[in-house]
Amino acid sequence: MQVLVLNSGSSSLKFQLFSMPSEAILCSGLIERIGATDSKFIYKTSAETFEIETEILNHKAGLKLLASKLLDEKTGIIKSADDIAIVGHRVVHGGKHFSKTTEITADVKAKIADLSSLAPLHNPANLEGIEDAETIFKNAKQVAVFDTAFHQTIPEYAYKYAIPNAFLDKNHIRLYGFHGTSHKYVSEKAIEYLDKENSKIISIHLGNGCSMTAIKNGKSIDHSLGFSPVNGLIMGTRSGDVDPAVIFYLADKLGYTLPEINNILQKKSGMLGLTGYSDLRDIESEAAKGNRDCILALQMNVYRIKKYMGSYAAILNGLDAIIFTAGIGENSMLMRKMICEDLDFLGIRLDVYKNGIRSKDIRSIHDENSKVKILVIPTNEELEIAKQAVDLFKN
Repeated sequence: MQVLVLNSGSSSLKFQLFSMPSEAILCSGLIERIGATDSKFIYKTSAETFEIETEILNHKAGLKLLASKLLDEKTGIIKSADDIAIVGHRVVHGGKHFSKTTEITADVKAKIADLSSLAPLHNPANLEGIEDAETIFKNAKQVAVFDTAFHQTIPEYAYKYAIPNAFLDKNHIRLYGFHGTSHKYVSEKAIEYLDKENSKIISIHLGNGCSMTAIKNGKSIDHSLGFSPVNGLIMGTRSGDVDPAVIFYLADKLGYTLPEINNILQKKSGMLGLTGYSDLRDIESEAAKGNRDCILALQMNVYRIKKYMGSYAAILNGLDAIIFTAGIGENSMLMRKMICEDLDFLGIRLDVYKNGIRSKDIRSIHDENSKVKILVIPTNEELEIAKQAVDLFKN
C-alpha cells in the first residue's frame, strides 16, 4: 500500500511517499516559498535528488508539480494517481471535535475551517492541501491526523482555565495542545530506547514553532501550548506567554485593533520581534558576533524552557529523560548546551563531547553521572501520520 503524507504550511508543503506497512520511504521532499517567484521544489528518491527554483503560485500548483514528478516515465514512483491508496494530512487544530485520526468528509472539512481562527497560520493551509489533494488523487482515501489528538489525555484540572465555567461548557475554551504527532512519535521512540514503559519524560519540540509536553507512562499530562498555538515558549514569530493585560493595553491605550494585535503576537513577535531574525541560525551567528539583542533573546528563550522543565518535573514527580527534537532541538548544539546548564538539582548533566556529535539517529548526550537521560530524537511526523492513517482502515 502506498501512502502519501502531506504537511501543508502557510507557504510550504512537506511530503513523503511510503510503502506500508514496511515504512520504506519511496520519495520525500519540500516545496518552499509558495506564492513567490523564486519558489523551491526539492524531490528526493533513492535514485535522484531533483531541485528547481520556479514560480509556484499556490498549493495546488505545487501538488500538480509533485504529481508530475511522481508520474514521470523515467524517474517516477507510480504509474497512475490511483496507485496512491491513502493521502494523510497533518491538521493542526482539531478542537473538541477530533480526538483521533479521521477520514475526511465534507463535515470534517467544515469543522477544520471553523477552527481556522484558533490556528490561523496552519488550519487554512492544511485545508487547502486537503482540497487540492482531493482533485489530484481522486480515488485515494483522504485522512486527517490532528496535532491536538495526543493531548486528549491531559486531565481536566490541567486543561481547564480559571475563567467562568460556561466558557468551557458552552464555548469549549480550554487547553488543547499541539505538535502532538511529533511528541507522540518521539516519546514512543524514547520509551523503546529506554526499555521502560513506566516512564516520566519531558519532550522538547524546538523549531519555528516550539512546545513542551510532560509525558507519564506514554500519555500526555500537560503541554505548553494551549487554546491556540501562540502561548508557552518563545517561538520564531510567536510571542509565547504574555500577560493578558498587555492585549488590553495595546488596544485601549495604544490604539491597536484586535486583528492588528493578533498579527503582532502571531507573526511579529518571538525571536523575530526581539532580534529582527526568525531563523535561529542567524540569531546564533549574530550572537557570536556580540549582537546584544540576539544574546538576550537566546537567554530569554532558554530561561522560558527551563521554567517549564522545572514545573513539569514537579507534576511528573521525577524525571527519567528529556527529549530534544525538531529542527532546533535536533541541530542546535548551543541551545541544548544552554538549556542543560545549571540543572544539577534535577539530575541533568550534559556530555559536551556527545552534544557536539551530529547524527540523524537517536542518540544520548548525557554524561555517565547524569541521573536523567538526555536524548536527541529526530522527529518524523510524516511516518507517524502514515502509520495512523493505515491503522484507521485495518478493521
